Amino acid sequence: MKILYPLAAVIILFIAVSCNSKSNDKEEKHKKTLKAEVPELKISIDSTDIAIFYQTYPKLVKFQGDVSSLYKKKNDTQLWLDNKGVVEFGSTLFNKYKNLGDEGLKTNFPYNEKINPIFERLGDNKLSQVDTDLMITNLYFYYAEKVYGGVDEKTTTSLEWLLPRKKLNYQVFSDSIFKHATINDDNKSKMFSQYYKLREALKKYRSIEKKGGWKTIEVDEDFKSFKVGDSATAIAQIRERLAITGELKENNKSAVCDSILISAMKDYQMHHGNTPKNTILKEHIDELNLPVSDRIKTIIVNMERCRWIDPGLEKGKEYIEVNIPEFKLYLIRDHEITFVSEVVVGKAMTKTVIFSGMMNNIVFSPYWNVPQSIINKEIKPGMAKNKNYLAEKHLEWNNGAVRQVPGVNNSLGLVKFLFPNSNNIYLHDTPAKSLFERENRAFSHGCVRVAKPRELAIELLKNDPKWTPQRIEKAMHAGKESWYTLKKKVPVYIGYFTAWVDRKGRLNFYKDVYQRDESLLKLLTEG
Repeated sequence: MKILYPLAAVIILFIAVSCNSKSNDKEEKHKKTLKAEVPELKISIDSTDIAIFYQTYPKLVKFQGDVSSLYKKKNDTQLWLDNKGVVEFGSTLFNKYKNLGDEGLKTNFPYNEKINPIFERLGDNKLSQVDTDLMITNLYFYYAEKVYGGVDEKTTTSLEWLLPRKKLNYQVFSDSIFKHATINDDNKSKMFSQYYKLREALKKYRSIEKKGGWKTIEVDEDFKSFKVGDSATAIAQIRERLAITGELKENNKSAVCDSILISAMKDYQMHHGNTPKNTILKEHIDELNLPVSDRIKTIIVNMERCRWIDPGLEKGKEYIEVNIPEFKLYLIRDHEITFVSEVVVGKAMTKTVIFSGMMNNIVFSPYWNVPQSIINKEIKPGMAKNKNYLAEKHLEWNNGAVRQVPGVNNSLGLVKFLFPNSNNIYLHDTPAKSLFERENRAFSHGCVRVAKPRELAIELLKNDPKWTPQRIEKAMHAGKESWYTLKKKVPVYIGYFTAWVDRKGRLNFYKDVYQRDESLLKLLTEG
């Protein structure tokens, strides 16, 4: 009998497991049956539904074409709803919309009172399923327009921004969105790379603002400068201010000016469009005292400008970029900066135009064909006062126009770089070298004067063995105009950025030389 007990136990265990297994099979089968009984939600949304929607919500009508195309691609069925309600991706979109401030935007969806209940007060959503889906789709296009497109091209043209605008294909963009069910731009390919860098800077400065920003540095009315060895309460305040933005790595709170503070201040000056000095001047104190809110506004307007730039621009093998407020020119080759030069740009009354062109010629020992406006305003009055005016200015008549002969006294210097454009703007040398030593270098009639034109010519012709530095030098001093046609045209982009993160990750601020920031900020805050 003792032998039978273990056997009986095994039999009972087997029966229990077998019954349990059958029970599980039945339960699984029942679940599958139930699942089969709940059909997948399918809402038909056709052109008639879409037309009626825009009659009811006319403020969104500009999206009608893109919305219609999108639903057609999705077989005229809903995009954002399933049996449980709004799909997770829809909630992600709404969350991104509610945090547009992170993108430097302050704007509201035209029908906030309709979109909010869909996600925040579900019981208050009075929209039909069709209109709910359409409302979320319009929120998507609204978000994409604001974040990835920015203000429209007509507006940017009125702001005198003539660089080619980025062409954003919302349909291709939305295909990618729905394929990956995300609007997080993880590979950062949809935007000009500077946008993402400025977005990080905005995050940092918003954090500084949340902590109270920085205190005003107080100096006497007759204050002129601080140098090493000077002592004042304001010096301790300067230390605190520089520690907040990171120029000063460690704040010892000393009220005595030392070499460490001067070094930090020179770092600050370098990244704020100033020439580094061994003294702290009143103008530097004034700039340090600009509130953090002003810096945030500057970052925001430059993020907007980045929205207009085609990210493909940065993929170019070779191009030249000029940033007007920075007064600098960069030659980029194979994604690296290979040449940098200070530049002089147009005065406020004769602004350098924000545009692009294709450099095709270098002209050595150039003539300067004087514009008619300068002939009328300067040359004719000069001739009226002095009969030798033309000869003294090295000018001559040429087929009814006036030109300046080649040579060291020529206003274009010894070389110019042409990229044909309707604005008659080009890069050139200048005999007025002293202007490059100034911090504010807005002095020209609109063209861009280059501090190192010889070096730029050498860099552009380095792959042509016939044009050695010696031959370039000779051509520049020949006194006779000669043209070189580039074997491959070089794109030239003249832009306007008052905030820029450099390749070392440092945020730079530049003075708004043409006072363009305020009008753009007004557009953004009113939009």
